[in-house]
Amino acid sequence: MSTAAVTRTHRPGAVLADLLPAATATRARLRDVALVVGGAALTGAAAQLVVPVPGSPVPVTGQTFAALLVGASLGAGRGFLSLMLYTLLGMAGMPLFAGGASTATFGYVLGMLLAATVVGSLARRGGDRGALRTAGTMAVGSLIIYAVGVPYLAVVADLSLGEALAVGMVPFLIGDALKAALAMGALPAAWRLAGRRG
Repeated sequence: MSTAAVTRTHRPGAVLADLLPAATATRARLRDVALVVGGAALTGAAAQLVVPVPGSPVPVTGQTFAALLVGASLGAGRGFLSLMLYTLLGMAGMPLFAGGASTATFGYVLGMLLAATVVGSLARRGGDRGALRTAGTMAVGSLIIYAVGVPYLAVVADLSLGEALAVGMVPFLIGDALKAALAMGALPAAWRLAGRRG
């Protein structure tokens, strides 16, 4: 592989989506629209993987993992637009949210919108290039989701903050660790593969 190829695929400020070719400005815009729609669809599909948690109004889903991957892969701008599209379509009644629309879990959806944006920004700074950096990036994204979702849950479900943490965060920490481990393997591997193909 040439030095130019390594520089192109691993240049600072790039995210994985930037490696997709677009010869003209029009094609770049079409590519970006397709990525935004695809990210929203991926998040909606992952939200359908639902495992109820006894005693909690919040289920385990693939939704948060997909939202963080969308942010890391697309970058802050496209990640934000993708999760905004997902949120708006879900609010309009499309069956994209986990188990259908739920007032108790909507705060997590808003948290994912913010988290995808921040994770995308961190990815542009290399936060998805190595296993430890990726773990840190995913941890920041998860914390943002909880920082918005748990207080929202406390308000709408009339719970104390401690009760909301007990039912809206604690049962999900092991799953979050597993999701971070998956991302630690997947994102750096995608960059290595992109480098080989470049």
